[in-house]
Amino acid sequence: MKQQERQERSRREIFQAAMEEFGAHGYDKVSMENLCTRHGISKGMMYHYYSNKDELFLLCVQDVFQNLKEQIEQEIAQLEQQSPLAAIREFFLLRERYFQQNPERERIFETALLHPPRHLMGQIGALHAPIRDLNKRFIAHAVSRMPLRPGLTPEEVTRYLECMNTYFWPVAVQYRAASGVSDVHSMFRMAGELLDLALFGVVQQPEARGGPERAGTEKKIL
Repeated sequence: MKQQERQERSRREIFQAAMEEFGAHGYDKVSMENLCTRHGISKGMMYHYYSNKDELFLLCVQDVFQNLKEQIEQEIAQLEQQSPLAAIREFFLLRERYFQQNPERERIFETALLHPPRHLMGQIGALHAPIRDLNKRFIAHAVSRMPLRPGLTPEEVTRYLECMNTYFWPVAVQYRAASGVSDVHSMFRMAGELLDLALFGVVQQPEARGGPERAGTEKKIL
């Protein structure tokens, strides 16, 4: 085996070990020392290829984001053939399906987006920008085809759904936990229930009786 091939193999071994560690323990509980110990990697080889934990974590985050982006891109063309509401539902569920198939990547994704190390937030934001832009374009296109509630603009609804897309699954985990379901079919069904609640709300809008003054009062109360 040539030296370049050996070096590439060593890099891949270290990277795979880092993916396993960050995927199992998040960022805070991983160190270069325990990574070496748990995976039989010499410190000399580790520091020859990677300078610190931050470099490895960012590489793992980049890989997760890129892999998920590619998966979304494969699905988008088909989703855009559906009705806008169906497309949004499937788009939100797509990420969960991806992590059902790649559970070791979910914790890295959630750590990066929901609990990022403060000193890495700028770099994580830059790595996330391509998938964020992809999400925004898809959501904006779907929203442009939706019958929106009077008074809402497409820009407002797009921002809302972008935020929901980021925080939907941590909320879905709590929603499922309250029901006690654990099988995959029920988990997806309950995620769909939660998404319907997010899209359509839970309170029936009061009819504006008594003319503009009454309607204005109700708006202030709500």
